[in-house]
Amino acid sequence: MRRLTAFLLGLLLLAGEACAGSILFIGNSFTFAWGSAVRFYRADTVTDLNGEGTGGVPALFKSFTAQAGLDYDVYLETRGGSGIDWHVAHKLELIGQRPWDAVVMHGYSTLDPKKPGDATLLIRSVQQMAEFLRSKNPQVDLRLMATWPRADQTYQPTGAWFGKPIAAMARDVRAGYDLAAAATPAIRGVVPVGEAWVRAMQTGVASANPYDGIAAGKLNLWTYDHYHASSYGYYLEALVLFGSLTGRDPRSLGANECSGFELGLSAAQVDALEQVAFDELAANGPMHAAPRQTTQNVEPMPCTPAR
Repeated sequence: MRRLTAFLLGLLLLAGEACAGSILFIGNSFTFAWGSAVRFYRADTVTDLNGEGTGGVPALFKSFTAQAGLDYDVYLETRGGSGIDWHVAHKLELIGQRPWDAVVMHGYSTLDPKKPGDATLLIRSVQQMAEFLRSKNPQVDLRLMATWPRADQTYQPTGAWFGKPIAAMARDVRAGYDLAAAATPAIRGVVPVGEAWVRAMQTGVASANPYDGIAAGKLNLWTYDHYHASSYGYYLEALVLFGSLTGRDPRSLGANECSGFELGLSAAQVDALEQVAFDELAANGPMHAAPRQTTQNVEPMPCTPAR
């Protein structure tokens, strides 16, 4: 009976995975990792359709999947400060040069730059982009990524979420993506990056308010503008994407995961962020737990060179 249960759980997990193949990330600075060392990290392992030499979060995803023995051909198409509507208006010819096996996309960080918290523009642009992508490949695996809450929008008087808890912006952004997914049945799911950030804060892994200073032992997920992410924040984003898209436990990468080491994260920091990513993904659906790996006296393996 136990073997049957494990087999059925495995089938459920496989049903939620994006099969290895070509995967395109469509986004903005939250994908190309503005303000951090991740921006140009291992750019030679992915293909930037705009030819800007970006590695970003897609390169981290590529590294994680390669370490897991998965063969993804990773591409990105990004534009700073843009929503999905901008890509629909300006980049369909570039995006449509080939059919994609999987696509992950996200919009502007406040849902709408002119109407923060309003998902109307996001809903419409997701529908338009999904229709276009499915015209190239009706079986394309489409996902949305709910982005993180911004400290500058929460703790500054000019912010649209001023006076509310940091988690309120994450909830509102996730609600907008849920509406977009519900309005476009082709969307397979929403990747909970913003909620993973909040979980990191609530569990003491990360600071909830960078304007108050960062307590000893806590991470600052934001970079210096309190808007974009730090290397820690982008690393957590990539872990959640890895677990969500592959169905693999992020902790299976181990605390000595090589990209974390190359970006200057300690084994303890990698371990903590992997745990946060796993916990958030497990709270959102079935996630098979992998055995934990020791952090003691183990040197990180070099990341796989570009082919």
